[in-house]
Amino acid sequence: MSARAFGTMPPLDWLRSFEAAARLSNFTAAAAELGLTQAAVSQHIRFLEERLKTRLFERLARGVALSPAGAAYLPHIQSAFATIGNSTKELFEPRALQTVSIRVPISFALLVLVPALPDLAKALPQIQLDLVTIHRPTDYDQPGSALDIRFGNGSFPGRDADRLTVERLVPVAAPTLAGDGDWASLPLLLVAGAREMWAEWFAAAGLACHSRRSHRFDSFVAAMEAARAGAGALLGSRPLIDAALRDNALVRLSDFELSSPSGHFLTRPSSSRLSGAEQDFRRWLLSRIAGGSG
Repeated sequence: MSARAFGTMPPLDWLRSFEAAARLSNFTAAAAELGLTQAAVSQHIRFLEERLKTRLFERLARGVALSPAGAAYLPHIQSAFATIGNSTKELFEPRALQTVSIRVPISFALLVLVPALPDLAKALPQIQLDLVTIHRPTDYDQPGSALDIRFGNGSFPGRDADRLTVERLVPVAAPTLAGDGDWASLPLLLVAGAREMWAEWFAAAGLACHSRRSHRFDSFVAAMEAARAGAGALLGSRPLIDAALRDNALVRLSDFELSSPSGHFLTRPSSSRLSGAEQDFRRWLLSRIAGGSG
């Protein structure tokens, strides 16, 4: 037998008989599992041993036992069959639904993620979301999912972060309040926390920050609804307000935008490995949100 012939892979029937017989330690049991006769399995094993010029089994009074060479060969054959099986399932079988859990600030969830769900269904039909909305930073301290979306400057101890948005701040109001361009008398709508930046915007725009009435909210989405209702001027966070600007539900009160170092980040524990579904969702989100923001 030539060296080239020896290097070719043995027929799959021989290898299937070898794997089953090795796993079950019995030719008869292997034959029953494979739907073959015991004689056919014995023949496959004999042909394989002749091809390899190596004894793979020790014949016993009851059943068989692997030889040292057979024991060394078995895990490679099982690994190869597992690879073929997994690849076939991945490529050709309908994928079972997989749940991805994620914690998201309520404003980002309602204004960015929820509108993108139809695109997720088309891109990743096998993934369903278990979405938990976050109202306070301390909510992140509770045990939960590996993935979450956080607002900040990108530094989150113990977590790796992918930037999704770069925040830009611009005053907006309902169209009914922006008619003559003079919005000095409008109440200011304030958002508690990192976005309470009216003073910074006025300073950067070179305008005086007049003392005026204001309403304060604990979430951006609530303040935005107040702005849509005509309650006052909101320091709008782009891209969160972009859909409302496109729909003319809100209009800009100034052309000046204040760029902020803050934004939304998709984060995950630095020490953990994401599941396949989580990795697929991460890639989709970065492409859909980070790639499409601007």
